[in-house]
Amino acid sequence: MGPVENRSAVLHRWDAVVMSGETWVRGRWLHVFFAGTMLLTAVITALGWSPWSTRWPAYLAVVVLVVAYIGYGHRGYDSPRAAAAFLPLVIVAALVLPAVVPSTAFVQCIVFPLVWVQTERVRTAVLLSVAVGLASGIGLQLSSGPDALVSTLLIEGISVIGACAMGVWISSVAGLSEERPQLVEELRATQQSLADANRTAGIASERERLAREIHDTVAQNLAGIVMLTERARKDLANDRADALEERLTVLEESARAALEDSRALIAAGVAGATSGSLAGALHRLAERYTRETGTPVTVDATDGPLDRDAQVVLLRVVQESLANIRAHADAASVRVVLRQSPERVGVRVTDDGVGFDSAVPTAGHGLRGLHERLALSGGTCSITSAPDRGTVVEASLPTGAAPGLQSDDRHPVAEVTR
Repeated sequence: MGPVENRSAVLHRWDAVVMSGETWVRGRWLHVFFAGTMLLTAVITALGWSPWSTRWPAYLAVVVLVVAYIGYGHRGYDSPRAAAAFLPLVIVAALVLPAVVPSTAFVQCIVFPLVWVQTERVRTAVLLSVAVGLASGIGLQLSSGPDALVSTLLIEGISVIGACAMGVWISSVAGLSEERPQLVEELRATQQSLADANRTAGIASERERLAREIHDTVAQNLAGIVMLTERARKDLANDRADALEERLTVLEESARAALEDSRALIAAGVAGATSGSLAGALHRLAERYTRETGTPVTVDATDGPLDRDAQVVLLRVVQESLANIRAHADAASVRVVLRQSPERVGVRVTDDGVGFDSAVPTAGHGLRGLHERLALSGGTCSITSAPDRGTVVEASLPTGAAPGLQSDDRHPVAEVTR
């Protein structure tokens, strides 16, 4: 035998020793129960009534059973091979002991548990339980004679039925106990999967939110800066110092606004949120738009009780509308109206520009982001336009109690012109 084979044999023996030690620890209460039953059986064997002149077969059965259990029977709880070698001795003992001393039929108290614990299948355990009952019944008949046939059948029948009923119930409980860790593990895996899915969905939602915020704030400010820079270059080429000074002032304000929006986004705040009220923010937005483009913007808005999120959504609608007007409408005037009622609050942005066919889908991100933002807030948005007839953008959100509706026919609260 080579060194590798020697090492394998040593490891195998060591594993067997470790397994045996674990088996002793796990089955310690069964070991105690077996030892106590064997001790009591030995006492009954010595003191109980026997029809025979000698009792050595009963003593031999007890000794063989104890030695076999200590040698390899205790491993039958984990090893099917050990159980297959030990259980036949158990059945033989169940026959021999009552055949010598009838009172030792008490040994069935440990025989039935051994059969059920050391057998893997319920069907096999039931068959072995019947075999134990038959063996014990034969032993009782050998010691008690035909007169005890009825009592023997009654005792062994009740014993077998009770053992099988208890064994099936305990086996089902043990099966559920074995399934429970697997179910717990599956539940944990499902929870982890759901957590990962929620995390992924949250990341995607946050990216979409940032994309909308950047498009509605920083990107629009940068577009205005580009336009102002182009105009400033023309003023410089035409030697218009007064106009150039005004352009640079507006350019600086736009750059500062873009910087403010960027810092707010980085701070995970809501960029461009109203510092005082939505009406004030609309007036400031209109004034800056007029200074940047030269297009007059009329604002009809008054303050009312409105939560911050609704203010931001409506402000973004107006920002997106003005950005589209600047890029595509070539409008001569723009009007913004903030309307409030007890149930809803909304804005309307109207321009007299070139308009477009609203039935044709657009490829840009702005209108799609506008619809998504309103949908997330439970709001609605409608865009009415036709070529050479201007465009009307209307958006509304549900709200709580608020002041009366602001009429569109009222004179504008503020009209900003360049």
